[in-house]
Amino acid sequence: MRFHVSSELKYAAMFPSTLILNVHAQRNASQVIVNEHLAVVPRIKLEEFTQEATGNRFLRLETSGHKKLTLKYSATVDCEYQTYRAGSVESTLVSQLSAATIPYLFPSRYCQSDRLSRLAWDLFGKIENPHEKVVAITDWIHDNVEYVRGSTDSMTSAYDTVTQRTGVCRDFTHLAIALCRAVNIPARYFSGYAYELEPPDFHACLECFIGGVWTVFDATRLAHLNGLIRIGNGRDAADAAVASIFGSVKCTSMTVGCQLDKGEKFQPIDRKQLNRGGVALGPGK
Repeated sequence: MRFHVSSELKYAAMFPSTLILNVHAQRNASQVIVNEHLAVVPRIKLEEFTQEATGNRFLRLETSGHKKLTLKYSATVDCEYQTYRAGSVESTLVSQLSAATIPYLFPSRYCQSDRLSRLAWDLFGKIENPHEKVVAITDWIHDNVEYVRGSTDSMTSAYDTVTQRTGVCRDFTHLAIALCRAVNIPARYFSGYAYELEPPDFHACLECFIGGVWTVFDATRLAHLNGLIRIGNGRDAADAAVASIFGSVKCTSMTVGCQLDKGEKFQPIDRKQLNRGGVALGPGK
């Protein structure tokens, strides 16, 4: 399935600063970049680099003496996904996890799984099938946390969200990751472009390591799981933030788009299908 993704970010700088942006679609075995274009106005010093552990593609920019900055990115991406039957999936013992997967069991800055362990085991500990367990976790979050735009900030953690019971996609995702890790399911943060997301924006959801593959879930239920284009992965948003700012810079405008490429037809995976099976977007890293 081919998608055309785009983003335009505008910044105002008070004094010379550095930005590290993560808006490029990833390159991996199941996500092929057909073409892409990047433009930065005015012309400034920039550097592109890829983080080996995750495959995240970063862009480092120095504003120098410029007060205004505009970045435009667009790409056509060919994405593949696979599905599996939930009933055939078994839990992977911690003793059998690969070294690369182990870090996604640990508490992290925004996902304090150690502080939510008792809650997680009380609510979900008796569910044996790992797919059903993660579905129950994301359903509980959807039913108990209200999606309210602007209700949280960059400091909000999973523990804050379960206390305040409001948040946005990032907060829903952090809470889901923390609860999954608390019941010994490796979980990682996923940022990406999302087809038919309303309103259009960068989207956050999670991937859980189930049955030997990374499987995607979305506690907000706002995105089609087979309509996601991967930008970044990490332990939480700190590893895969759209923008990390070092200095005095403010985002003044952000526009995000995701459309089907010409000639493509999209068939979303419905709720009943997701109860019976999972969606994997490929290995990532």
